[in-house]
Amino acid sequence: MQGQQQQNQQNQQIIPNTMKQNQQPIQSEPPAVLSSKDLLYLTDMMSWNLLALKKAHFYESQCEISEISQAMKQACEMHERHYRTILGHLDASKQPSQSQQQQQQ
Repeated sequence: MQGQQQQNQQNQQIIPNTMKQNQQPIQSEPPAVLSSKDLLYLTDMMSWNLLALKKAHFYESQCEISEISQAMKQACEMHERHYRTILGHLDASKQPSQSQQQQQQ
């Protein structure tokens, strides 16, 4: 029994150290270039939000209970905001930054 407790304690010490080693550093700024994997993930996020928006809009139109209908309307608005936010980030990434514009001049 005591051997099992020692093993559990050793495992608990190993797990946090392993997790610390596997964590990537947090970036203070987004990368200047998006990888194809990044673009695929952003496309998926936009698709998920658009689908959720469409479903919430459908449920809102079918619902006869005003509280639920209002909640579905709020869900529609939230997913539309998320969709537009992602789109805005992509539009901003297409425009050259000020430093890039200064380099070109």
